[in-house]
Amino acid sequence: MGYSKTLLVLFTMLFLATSILATDPDPLQDFCVADLDGKAISVNGHPCKPMSKAGDDFLFSSKLAMAGNTSTPNGSAVTELDVAEWPGTNTLGVSMNRVDFAPGGTNPPHIHPRATEIGIIMKGELLVGIIGSLDSGNKLYSKVLRAGETFLIPRGLMHFQFNVGKTEASMVVSFNSQNAGIVFVPLTVFGSNPPIPTAVLTKALRVDAGVVELLKSKFTGGF
Repeated sequence: MGYSKTLLVLFTMLFLATSILATDPDPLQDFCVADLDGKAISVNGHPCKPMSKAGDDFLFSSKLAMAGNTSTPNGSAVTELDVAEWPGTNTLGVSMNRVDFAPGGTNPPHIHPRATEIGIIMKGELLVGIIGSLDSGNKLYSKVLRAGETFLIPRGLMHFQFNVGKTEASMVVSFNSQNAGIVFVPLTVFGSNPPIPTAVLTKALRVDAGVVELLKSKFTGGF
């Protein structure tokens, strides 16, 4: 083996060795409580607080115990419990939400780009709808669920919930991400910043410009 090839092999072995030592797919500590004000470089997640400064309540939260205010245009309220609200979930790949619904309220069509979702109906009756991708022919899977029943939404699929009952309803959902992210379809399409050009939407939606402008006016202030 020539001198240059020998160097190449040695450098390759050294790179592989340091890569193995520098990374680990499993947690290397019991907890990594998020330092939300930390200035350290973060590739994915938040830097960890020193455990001596983390306190002893990062494993517990009562935020989902209270119902949200459903006096909103959608007739629903989402109470989030992701890493920003519960720093103890940092690096653990879990989070939760509570959603409350007035009669006729909806959690409009949306997508979680970074997580699969599993949920349970706590009270009331909710129509849960999940829309498959183009591969499935955009098939709508839907069912009315009642207290104690559960649903599963694969990562990245559009879905919604709608209160079909005559009383208030609520559900609690869990994600396999500390920050599942959310893309509300109507808000994204008609309330983006800066706006999507009207000409694009008239062509894509096959409607007149006046219809697009009307819909944009409904979402200029967000939800």
